[in-house]
Amino acid sequence: MKENNGADESALFVMEGVKGTHDGFTKITPKKFRKKREEQIDIHQLSKEIRSGNRIALSRAITLIESSNSSHKELAQKLLQELLSYSGNSIRIGITGVPGAGKSTFIESFGSMLCDMGKKVAVLAIDPSSSLSGGSILGDKTRMERLSREPNAFVRPSPSAGTLGGVHKKTRETMLLCEAAGFDVILIETVGVGQSETYVRGMVDFFLLLVLTGARDELQGMKKGIMELADGIIVHKSDGDNVSRAKRTVREYKQILHFLQPATPGWMSTSLAVSSIAKTGLQETWEMICKFEDTVKSKGYWNQRRVEQTKDWFHSMITDHLIESFYRNQETKQLLHSIEDVILHGEMTVTQGVNKVFEKDEKFTPLE
Repeated sequence: MKENNGADESALFVMEGVKGTHDGFTKITPKKFRKKREEQIDIHQLSKEIRSGNRIALSRAITLIESSNSSHKELAQKLLQELLSYSGNSIRIGITGVPGAGKSTFIESFGSMLCDMGKKVAVLAIDPSSSLSGGSILGDKTRMERLSREPNAFVRPSPSAGTLGGVHKKTRETMLLCEAAGFDVILIETVGVGQSETYVRGMVDFFLLLVLTGARDELQGMKKGIMELADGIIVHKSDGDNVSRAKRTVREYKQILHFLQPATPGWMSTSLAVSSIAKTGLQETWEMICKFEDTVKSKGYWNQRRVEQTKDWFHSMITDHLIESFYRNQETKQLLHSIEDVILHGEMTVTQGVNKVFEKDEKFTPLE
C-alpha cells in the first residue's frame, strides 16, 4: 500500500494487488467474535456522523455499501433509508472524454476552484476493473492528489467491478451518501470507454464531454456517439500553441451542436475552451453549469429528469437481481452446462438451447 501522506480522510488511496476474499470492511477476527463485532456497527451513529460531514464516516459507509457480505448489505440499506431524506440537494455532473483528454487533470483544477468558492465537492472516479482479479486497475496510482487534500473535497476511486458500461453498480448509492454528507457538487468521472457514458448520463443532471484540441477525428471516434448526450463540450488543453486551434475547434463544435437534438429539453448545448494548467475557462464552465441549472429548473424539467432516473434505476436493479438469481441457482447451472455441451457438439442451435433452458418455466417466452 502506498503511504497516504496525511490524506486518510480522502479515501483516495486504495490497496493494490490481487483481489482477496476479504470484503474490506470487517476486521479479521476469530469466528466466535465476528458476529458480535458486525453487530457493533451502529447505523444511527454512522448516519449522524455522515450528516455532520465526517469524511472518515463517509468512507466507512461507502465501503459498507460496496461489501458483498449479506449482513453488510442489509445494514447498508438501513443506512441509506435513514439518509434518503437528506439527499438530492447537490448538482450531479458527469464527466467523460476520450483517453488522454485530461479528465482527471480537469477535475482536479475545476474541483479545486469550486472548493475555493466555498463549495463542497465529492468526486467519484470510476476506475476500470481487472478481468482477472476484479480489482481496480488504476487504484494503485495517486490521482487528484492535490484535490484530495482540500478540506471541502472528497475523492473516492472505485473499481467498475465488471459492471456493464464500466460503471460500478453502487455509484448511485455512493452519490446519495455524499449528498447526505452535505456535498453541493458531485463529479462522476467515467472510464471514457464503451457504454459507460450512457449509464452515467442516466444518473446525473449535467453531462460534460472533454475533447482534445485540434485532434484528428480518428483519435476522437467516441465523440460521435456521445455528442448527443452532452450538455456541454470542453475543448481541453487550450494553452500555449493550442490556443488558436482550440478557439477554432470550439466554433466547429458549436456549429455541430446547433444541428443536433438538445441533450436536455430547453437547453442549447455549447462548447468552451479550457486549460486546466493555465486555469482558463474554468470559471466560465461553472457559469455554464449554473445557467443550465437555472434554465432547466425554470422549465420544470430538473425534477422530472430525476424522477425518470430513479424509475430507470429501480427497473435496472430488478434486471440485475433476476440475472443474479438465475445464475446462482444450482439446478440452472447444471442445466446450462449440459446444454452448452450439446451446442458445442453441433447437435443444437444456440436459439434452441435458450428455449430449452426456459421451456419448463411459463414465465419466460421462448425466442422466435
